[in-house]
Amino acid sequence: MMTESVLTGLAKANRGISSMRILVTGGSGFIGSHFVRLLLREQEHTVINIDKLTYAGNKDNLKDVEQNSRYRFVKGDICDGRLVLQLAGEADAIVNFAAETHVDRSIRRAQPFVRTDVLGVHVLLDAARAHGIKKFIHISTDEVYGSIGQGSFTEDSPLLPNSPYAASKAGGDLLVRSYYHTYGIPVLITRSSNNYGPYQHPEKFIPLFITNLIQGKKVPLYGDGLNVRDWLHVEDNCEAIHTVLKKGKPGEIYNIGGECEKRNKEVVRMMLDNLSLGEEYVSLVPDRLGHDRRYSLNIEKMKKLGWKPRIAFKEGLAKTIEWYKQHEQWWKPLKKNQ
Repeated sequence: MMTESVLTGLAKANRGISSMRILVTGGSGFIGSHFVRLLLREQEHTVINIDKLTYAGNKDNLKDVEQNSRYRFVKGDICDGRLVLQLAGEADAIVNFAAETHVDRSIRRAQPFVRTDVLGVHVLLDAARAHGIKKFIHISTDEVYGSIGQGSFTEDSPLLPNSPYAASKAGGDLLVRSYYHTYGIPVLITRSSNNYGPYQHPEKFIPLFITNLIQGKKVPLYGDGLNVRDWLHVEDNCEAIHTVLKKGKPGEIYNIGGECEKRNKEVVRMMLDNLSLGEEYVSLVPDRLGHDRRYSLNIEKMKKLGWKPRIAFKEGLAKTIEWYKQHEQWWKPLKKNQ
């Protein structure tokens, strides 16, 4: 039987979702900035973006919407309980993109991942509880499931993370789940496969390789290059998250995948072909510690909400390469600091 607090949370979640004041955390990052733009295209929404502006957060990502009267930027840390509590009081919903996300960095030093991805989530949940937030969307990753040889992960698959990054995200996911069952906070979790597209930091696989190749540099391919990832264009992911915001059922988890599994070697070959370059630009390097072999998501639950990926990988990759070719002024300063 549901407790009174759970029923109260569900009732609030179903009120007024067509016109919302939305607190987006980490909105100056890669996926978050695309989501902010999507929300601002919806005329009824207003957006508060809180971002710490670490190396992965970039105010230039949202330069085109800075003057929008329905948008406000606040520089801040989601671990700052006083600030988060204040901002949550001005919002109807919270969409949490704020996270440390790069696996290689987590292997070198895990503490920042635990702080942001677990403690930061706890601070946000407490603020959501204090202010009766109508919907709390927590953005997670397929990496919490670990690696899978055959078949695809469903939302009921066990969490078996294999890197400090994935473990920190799994910890945040479990906290989110607990606040639904204990306090009735109307939470939803999305777990997406590997995203790609414009504005992705050049430490990540696809933009790292694109920008290296544009500069005439070799690209470092881990191990044998046979690791499999399911590729999802960032715009498809943001549309899926928006669908969950509008139609998702509190307490539920939604896998978001591109239904486009590719070996890393295949993706590199496509980038080389697009740029008319040969295999001599590929340098095989020792494999990453704890490197997951294959990710795969079952997305039938999202399809039942009326969403499916629409951007074909070949088309999306070509447009992404072109974007990086046309925006060297955006990524060159970031590569200098790597």
